[in-house]
Amino acid sequence: MIDPTTWTPDELARHSVNPRQFIDFRQSTLPNGMRLIDVYNASGLTFTILPDRGLDIWTAHYNGLPLTWISQGSPHPPDFGQTWLQQMNGGLLTTCGLMHAGAPEVDDQTGVQRDFHGRINRMRAERIAVGDIETSGGEMSLSLFGRVPQSGLYAEQLVLERTFTVVLGKPGLYIEDRVTNLGDQPTPFMILYHFNFGFPLIAEGTRLQTPHEQVYPIDAHARTLLDTWAEYHGATPKIREAVFLHHLKAMHEKTEVLLYRDDFGLAMRWPTDELPYLTQWKNTRQGIYVCGVEPGNCVPEGQNKARQRGRLVMLEPGESRVFQIQLDVLPDAEAVQASRDQIARIQQEGSPVAGCQLGDFA
Repeated sequence: MIDPTTWTPDELARHSVNPRQFIDFRQSTLPNGMRLIDVYNASGLTFTILPDRGLDIWTAHYNGLPLTWISQGSPHPPDFGQTWLQQMNGGLLTTCGLMHAGAPEVDDQTGVQRDFHGRINRMRAERIAVGDIETSGGEMSLSLFGRVPQSGLYAEQLVLERTFTVVLGKPGLYIEDRVTNLGDQPTPFMILYHFNFGFPLIAEGTRLQTPHEQVYPIDAHARTLLDTWAEYHGATPKIREAVFLHHLKAMHEKTEVLLYRDDFGLAMRWPTDELPYLTQWKNTRQGIYVCGVEPGNCVPEGQNKARQRGRLVMLEPGESRVFQIQLDVLPDAEAVQASRDQIARIQQEGSPVAGCQLGDFA
């Protein structure tokens, strides 16, 4: 069996004068002007980044199998004349924030109107650059960097700096974000990583495993389904969405969660010091069959409720926060079981994540 993780730089150089044969971030432009960056690394995992939509991730596949749901007509160029829901691409990652995550609202202090989930995923990236192949610990990796500003005159002056890294032969991706307040006033700061998964990763029999201290329903409807929060079902016409909030456990300030079937899954890992919350969005409605697993420094309750309940994070002038998330495709039963064992270990030996305040949802 071919194992690209055993290849060395010298071996690749002997067989090709261009390492883009094996690993690359390939940039192109659609007729509608949307920029695309297609990513591959000789692992079976491929995905497409959207620089004009906040450097979010659109399609993602493993050996040709889709990992996510996409909407009709996507990818949509950013258009503030349409609502957030009309502009929803689906795709593997939709970043929510940077000042609001939740339903539309009118600010109870300023009267400012906010659409769903903020503006960052309709901002265009600049200074996009692909680095050189790096070799460390026997692995070869390649990274892409981009900068996404979110600002307005007499308004917030925020910038998201995002780095994607892929390792040759490994079906995973690594995201590191740095968000900085360049302004001279403290700014409300909400960021939610809206990872969206679809068929066949989500299907009848799929389960979500988390090392949780407690799982809370977000509303009365979700409360009626609390006993089955971990189970996913087949596509059903007109079924309502349900949202659950997880107070996770962590070991050494890191946690792991897993979506899986018997011999296939996807694991997510991240440090919990800056991302203490996890939101689970179950939406198994026919046609729009897409479910979210969403780490964040907040829950999708909006700025008003977050402020009232003491959960609203403020980013001070000149302050930066750094976030890291790793996604790994688990292609067989052995890999799935290893993740399940690690999550069980965190559940048994870990400590409840500090800074996760969800008691008012009890």
